[in-house]
Amino acid sequence: MARERPNVLNVNFSDFMIELKAGSLKNVGPANKTAEAKLFDVESAQAREFGDKRVKFVFEDDDGNEVQVSLFPEDVRDVMDDVAELEDDSPVFE
Repeated sequence: MARERPNVLNVNFSDFMIELKAGSLKNVGPANKTAEAKLFDVESAQAREFGDKRVKFVFEDDDGNEVQVSLFPEDVRDVMDDVAELEDDSPVFE
């Protein structure tokens, strides 16, 4: 029996305020807003070129929630090194 996995997209905004007026969104307040997005139970992941100097990672769950991240090649290599280290040292890959 297949395990039912809930799909979760968590978005947390900090110091975020907008104004909705006549169908348009407008930034309200200072420009110190931050956001954090988390996507759990990813069903597909891919990497592709993004412009001339970046790699875009696209993660999507089966509900269509999507998170995209673009990184410079040196950051991609750092992530690849982290994964290689996990493969060597972590039970996650056993």
